[in-house]
Amino acid sequence: MLLTEHAGKALLAKAGLMVPPGIVLEPGDTLGDAPPFAGPYFVKAQVLAGGRGKAGGVVRVETAADIAGVAGELFGRRFGGLTPPFLRLEAAVAHVRAVYLSLGVSRGRKSFCLSLGRQGGVEVESLAGTPEMLVLNVPPSLVCPPWLARTAFFHLHLDSAVWPAFEALLDRLFTAVAEYGLLLAEINPLAVTAEGAFVALDAKLILDDNVVALRPDLARFGDDRFATPAERQAAAHGLSFVSLGGRVGLVANGAGLAMATMDALGAAGLPAANFLDFGGTADTVRLRAAFDLLFADPAVTACCVNMYGGILSCADVAEALAAALGDGPGRPVVVRFAGNAAKAGSDRLRAMAGGRVMVADDMDQAVAMLSEVITPGAPAVLPLVGTATCPAPQSDHTPGSPAGGRLPSRTSLPGLLDLGPESGILVQGLTGRAGRAHARRMRAYGGRIVAGVTPWRGGSEVDGTPVYHTVAEAMACHAIDLSILFVPARGAADAVLEAAAAGVRRIVCITDGIPQRDMLAVRAALAGQGTLLLGPNTPGLIVPGRFLAGIMPVEPFSPGPVAIFSRSGTLTYEVASRLSAAGMGQAVAAGIGGDPFGGVGFVDLCELVRDDARVRAVMLIGEVGGTAEEEVAAYVSATGYPKPVVAFVAGLTAPPGRTLGHAGALLERPNGVAEKLDCLVRAGITVCGELGEVAGIMALALCQG
Repeated sequence: MLLTEHAGKALLAKAGLMVPPGIVLEPGDTLGDAPPFAGPYFVKAQVLAGGRGKAGGVVRVETAADIAGVAGELFGRRFGGLTPPFLRLEAAVAHVRAVYLSLGVSRGRKSFCLSLGRQGGVEVESLAGTPEMLVLNVPPSLVCPPWLARTAFFHLHLDSAVWPAFEALLDRLFTAVAEYGLLLAEINPLAVTAEGAFVALDAKLILDDNVVALRPDLARFGDDRFATPAERQAAAHGLSFVSLGGRVGLVANGAGLAMATMDALGAAGLPAANFLDFGGTADTVRLRAAFDLLFADPAVTACCVNMYGGILSCADVAEALAAALGDGPGRPVVVRFAGNAAKAGSDRLRAMAGGRVMVADDMDQAVAMLSEVITPGAPAVLPLVGTATCPAPQSDHTPGSPAGGRLPSRTSLPGLLDLGPESGILVQGLTGRAGRAHARRMRAYGGRIVAGVTPWRGGSEVDGTPVYHTVAEAMACHAIDLSILFVPARGAADAVLEAAAAGVRRIVCITDGIPQRDMLAVRAALAGQGTLLLGPNTPGLIVPGRFLAGIMPVEPFSPGPVAIFSRSGTLTYEVASRLSAAGMGQAVAAGIGGDPFGGVGFVDLCELVRDDARVRAVMLIGEVGGTAEEEVAAYVSATGYPKPVVAFVAGLTAPPGRTLGHAGALLERPNGVAEKLDCLVRAGITVCGELGEVAGIMALALCQG
């Protein structure tokens, strides 16, 4: 959750940092005789967009008499496409120096980082990569070591007299980031006054949405005036929704499938009007709310529903759709079902009267049907830029091998393909509804559920399986090859650490919504231990015909020579279904999870199957955001990977700066997708432009491999 400057400064002030006195100005406000503090002043447009200062959104005013005129001008302007709903009026602060300071999560470094620039202001980006800017990794405990504080202080070339004030500033900043679940606390500029005080002249703060979900009191710092009416309505019903401005309303389950559908529509000249992921629950109320908000947009001329039923039944969704849409006239809706109860769901919709709902057999047919009711425009085109800077292989592997030589693993991770009916499975959270239901599904597939763990429930049983208070107790009584977690987000990271400490070498964390700081702490704790962690926010893994640990539907999978490693659950099922239908089964399918920080990544999993004869080719399913795809491209290129690798990346038409469905699906920079694809292609990885190409390209790869 990105905060306005005004809200960010309120949070910093509550944390004990100094900020200029300031008040809110809304359209039509009058100040009476004078502001409640002396001038000169700054009038600042409050928008959730960058570049405000360069665009003239911050104006210095010498006298109170000039405030009203400047405020009226700012209310009439747009910044980053947004009109400010309110302004901040604050006192100007006299200072002798202005520097840059930020503390936040770096996805590239997979760590919290403290960044310090010897100059602050609108041109601070020019300091990146120069000696003027220092970036220091910070432990996930968010306790500032004394040496780090001294290093930061001496880098800024500050007078020794202000050291106590600077040390106190860092202590309060670190405490604020930890206490409020901040992903970023950027102060630019940070003023140093003649009296030796530090004052935050501007502030950009981002709260972790997962922390806000666990602590609703933090929602008070947000401001829904910057959301569209449709986005507010979607949020009220728990729908992941982003306005895009096209003509086709999009409804899908799972961020990956929604992004892939959005791309397919764009490629056909049918741009999506929105991104809507209804997740794993699709009752009548939520679906009716979805269609109400979609068809409230006059630009929406038709709607596309694309669903791959896993645990969620297509038949149940069909009933909810029928109730939400009714049999009356309306704008056309094209529905494509696959997976769980797809035939029953399709038959139910085909029986509806009025002809408004059209049912497609697959995604390609759905797009073709939409093309018949909407005149396509120009297709979206995203060329490879050819100028990407691909990262070196990450620290999980030893750099410096000879060109074309193998990069040995830093740790020996346990394999996945040898898991089978004899492997012992521990279920952490077995006594919960989800844990019990999925344990039954895993057992029905042949899995051996030997124990469960729920604190304070030890000594009980679930479906004949003993439950223990702790993982250590379960390990003492049973041979456990893997633990799977159905633990709520608040305690999931601790449950992962408990399993690892007890000696479990394979851990699958299904839980989503875990705070990013918690997962950074887990990564640090597991480093070098040889523990294989899948997730969080993963559908788990399957060795077709032998083993299931997760929430994956088993129907799409068949035994064969392809390893599927994926960031998306629904796209894993979609791709596996297409490969299986074409006669190409899978040796293993594993989800690395959709969160920004998790356990093993593409590189680790590719290394695990590198020399395994049971795997003849690797299928990677990626998404926008992060650098997982770039890292595996660097690994494949640097090590001369011996097996053919094919990739599909969803979200090519994603808007920069918008999170699509989960925290990991965030396009940080405009050319990020093109650069990601460019790195894959330059590494010799074959990239599928659309899902319809997956089976054909994989068949060719298997023949050539």
